[in-house]
Amino acid sequence: MEWVEVTGGSVDIAVEAALEELGIESVEDAQVEVLQQATGGFLGVGSKPAIVKVVKSPRKGGRRRGRRGGASTGSSQQQAKKSQGGQRNQKRQGTQKGQKSKQYQGKTASNQAKDRPAKQDGESRMDTSQDDKRERPEPAPIEEQAEVATAFLDGLLDAFGLEGKVESRIEDEVLYLDVVGEQTEALVGQKGAAMYSVLELTRTTVQRKTFGAPRMRIDIAGYGARRREALTIYTKKLADQVLADGGEIMLEPMNAADRKVVHDAATDIEGVRTHSEGDDPRRAVVISPLGGDAG
Repeated sequence: MEWVEVTGGSVDIAVEAALEELGIESVEDAQVEVLQQATGGFLGVGSKPAIVKVVKSPRKGGRRRGRRGGASTGSSQQQAKKSQGGQRNQKRQGTQKGQKSKQYQGKTASNQAKDRPAKQDGESRMDTSQDDKRERPEPAPIEEQAEVATAFLDGLLDAFGLEGKVESRIEDEVLYLDVVGEQTEALVGQKGAAMYSVLELTRTTVQRKTFGAPRMRIDIAGYGARRREALTIYTKKLADQVLADGGEIMLEPMNAADRKVVHDAATDIEGVRTHSEGDDPRRAVVISPLGGDAG
C-alpha cells in the first residue's frame, strides 16, 4: 500500500502536496491521518508545521486477466489521463476567465465612478471633514491604554512560557510598565536590546487598538533600575576623570533612554557638561569640562 508523510504550513497544504505526490485526484481516494496540527507560535517562536500521513486507498474491483483485458486496462488508463488533463485545462481556463471577469468588473466600477457628477465645493469639503473624523477617532484615555499594554505583555509571557506578572502605574501622564519574575530576564537581551524591542511592540499594539499611545517606560526583571544605577555610577567616575585630567571623554554608543540617564546624572556634578554626537544607532554621549567646546 502506497503512503507518504508530508509536512506543510497547514493541514490542507500538506494534504494537497501528499495527494499530488501519490498521483491522487481526490481526497476521497485516500486515507488521511493528521499527525500534528500547525501552530503559529508568537513572533515566529514556538511555531510548528502540520504533519499528515496519506495512504492511497486500494482500487475497487480486481484487474482483468488476459491480453485483451491488459490492453483494455492500458487503454482505459490512457483515456483517464487524457480526461484528467482535459479537466485540469478546463479548470485553468475557468480560473483565467474568472480573473479576467474580476478585472473587467473593477474597470467598470472605476469608469462608473468617473462618470458620476462632481460634487459642489461646499459639499465636497463637508464630506472630507466627516471622513477625517471617521478615519481619525479620538485616542482612548491613558487608563485604557495601560490595560491594553498590560494585556499584551501578559500574552507575551504566556506565549514564551515564562512565569511573571505585569504591573503598571501612571505618573505625570507617563505609563510605567514593570515586568517582574526571575524567568522574565529572558526578555531583556544583551544590554537591554530585547527589552527595548518589547517596548516598541507594546507601543505599536497600544497605538493600533486605542488610536494613540502615551509616553511609556518599561522595566523587565529589574534590569532598567540596575542599568540606570550602573550608568549613574559610571558617569560620576568619568566626570571625576575629566575634572582631574581635562579634555573630554566619549562614551560608547547608547540608545536614547541610556543617554538620558547619563545626561541626568551629569547635571548633578559641578564642573562638567554633556552633549551627544553622531546619529542613531551610533549616537554617543560626550562628557567635557564646563565651558569647554560642545563640538
